Amino acid sequence: MRFDQCTNGNIFMHGWTLEQCVMSEHDKAILRELAKKMRSYAEQPEEQEKFQLWRDHNDLKETRPLIYLDLENGWNELLPQEFTCQCEGEMAQEWEMWLHKELIYAEKIKCDKPIEAKFYIPYMAHDTMWGIDKKVIGDAHSGEAYTWESPITDEMMEEDVDMSTIIKTPQITIDWEATNAFTAIAHDVFDGILEVERRHWWWWGMELTHPYVDLRGFENMLVDFYDYPEKMHEILELFTRGYEAKLDFLEQNHLLTPNTGNCYVGSGGLGLTNDLNSGAAVPNSAMDIWGFHESQETGEVSPEMFKEFILPYQLRLAKRFGLNYYGCCEGLDRRFEYVKQIPRLRRVSVSQWANIPLMSEMLGGDYVFCHKVSPTDIAVPQIDEEYIRRRLHEVLVKCKACGNHVELIMKDNHTIANTPYNAYRWVELAREEVARVYG
Repeated sequence: MRFDQCTNGNIFMHGWTLEQCVMSEHDKAILRELAKKMRSYAEQPEEQEKFQLWRDHNDLKETRPLIYLDLENGWNELLPQEFTCQCEGEMAQEWEMWLHKELIYAEKIKCDKPIEAKFYIPYMAHDTMWGIDKKVIGDAHSGEAYTWESPITDEMMEEDVDMSTIIKTPQITIDWEATNAFTAIAHDVFDGILEVERRHWWWWGMELTHPYVDLRGFENMLVDFYDYPEKMHEILELFTRGYEAKLDFLEQNHLLTPNTGNCYVGSGGLGLTNDLNSGAAVPNSAMDIWGFHESQETGEVSPEMFKEFILPYQLRLAKRFGLNYYGCCEGLDRRFEYVKQIPRLRRVSVSQWANIPLMSEMLGGDYVFCHKVSPTDIAVPQIDEEYIRRRLHEVLVKCKACGNHVELIMKDNHTIANTPYNAYRWVELAREEVARVYG
């Protein structure tokens, strides 16, 4: 069975082939019982309160700080201890896992992620991306270190190769026969219990420097700012045009899916808001949804180089979206004077590499303060509760003083030391510190 290491626990990143679209009566009965249990949680008043809390929060209304935990690779350690698969079919097993994740959120994690009576399915689709692949050395999906051989060499940069002959515009193709087949099965299983809705991520974000590093290598990228500035601009221009073409295709074919509901956006947190066209089942354009932009690979590049090489392309992409989220692991305090030029910027990442007190002052009440709490806090067999409390307390006191719209996000969990209790306890500690500071 494929453990889907997906954000928010409940976004399938891949569909199923026609051969996998099989559902026995045995598996259907198991899934329906789990769906009924999930619906019973979704109907609780506190779940609707969470929805409203996120909407107010993202609409920059005053709320208490929100608490969100996304286990990512930690699911690979938690699920074997908390989940015993009963289904027999491959696709049914993955749907069963999906439902159990939601039940674990409701019964054990208990953060501010709402439970809703919906079952999300993707498209069975293929994206050619940039038409050129890196050679990965090691297992990139195991949570361990790996490296890669970058396909664009120094010789290609020096010989003035036309990069458009190497980097191609992404092309999306959809296997409609398979997509319609598993969609029909989902309706057969869940209708009357859960609403079935398509939700697909055609990109994680409008990444520019991540694919650049994939194709050139990290150290090469840092040197390219000096040695091959024209080539660097050429490559970034091709990426930008590629994303623009992909957005055009998705808009013209009505394939965008809304991220303004109970959906993970950016590098953490949920996209619930009343300030976008949240009622649209199919967004009319990217102006109805959140965009996401970051450049964590250039975290140690000077603000001026960021402004010259990266920001102009990000501005072109960001203008397509109704609201925007900026940042991931990079510390933004040194470059925020440029980042804040992003149009309709609403959510801003405040990572462990940022000057957190300074970011608190910079953001004030004008943006959502998306604070990435250190995942190392729960990556050890015995967590240090007093240390966790102290760190959270310091941040919350400063955020309250600065009027921030703050959320505490525990993510990037490559391990939870095979101790699910760490995750559950962190949420409890965060709630207690929020209560201490905010009452």
